[in-house]
Amino acid sequence: MGYNVAIDGPAGAGKSTIAKLVAEEKGYIYVDTGAMYRGLAIHFLDRGIQAEDTVKIIEACKDADVKIQYEDGVQQVYLNGVNVTGRLRDEAVGRMTSKCSVIPEVRAKLLDLQKGLARTQDVVMDGRDIGTCVLPDADVKVYLTASVRTRAKRRYDELIAKGGVCDLNEIEKDIRERDERDMNRETAPLRQAKDAVLIDSSDMTIEEVVRRIVGLCE
Repeated sequence: MGYNVAIDGPAGAGKSTIAKLVAEEKGYIYVDTGAMYRGLAIHFLDRGIQAEDTVKIIEACKDADVKIQYEDGVQQVYLNGVNVTGRLRDEAVGRMTSKCSVIPEVRAKLLDLQKGLARTQDVVMDGRDIGTCVLPDADVKVYLTASVRTRAKRRYDELIAKGGVCDLNEIEKDIRERDERDMNRETAPLRQAKDAVLIDSSDMTIEEVVRRIVGLCE
């Protein structure tokens, strides 16, 4: 049985950044769910399936196996034993991923694969329902959050650094609306698991948050 760390929280809380650093510190696998979706998309494309053919996509899920592993510190994605990492960013793969990721059966397939990976590997997984739905028995559960203003400011600074033009108040409004949607959606709503440790990173550095989570791990 692998050692599992689940990190949940609202948009802009820094979950992916923190999860990757914790995984690196502990020598665990960071489960990149987006990369897993792209791996499945490659499976569908290689079968010659059109994105609109939901029936064939659902059927093709049955014999797809997507795994993530790290080689020399670099994430590699395997589809049915074949390394497909070099194809993940292909434009066609991105288009297929966007369309097929909304199919419930595809999401269920990824859920099974994620659970299977967690059973055999030490993993860090982040999202909005990891501790409540995906890994309810995780060894460590964290609910990582920050004030709406802090999250908006982080996103604003990120966009400005890339040369973008944006409005802080608009970003804050968008984050509030996304929080509302995530917390009230019918399927796997965002909420703190009862046994999760709450970490408010509003006044913490990235390094402080990583140290706090690493300290929770045995």
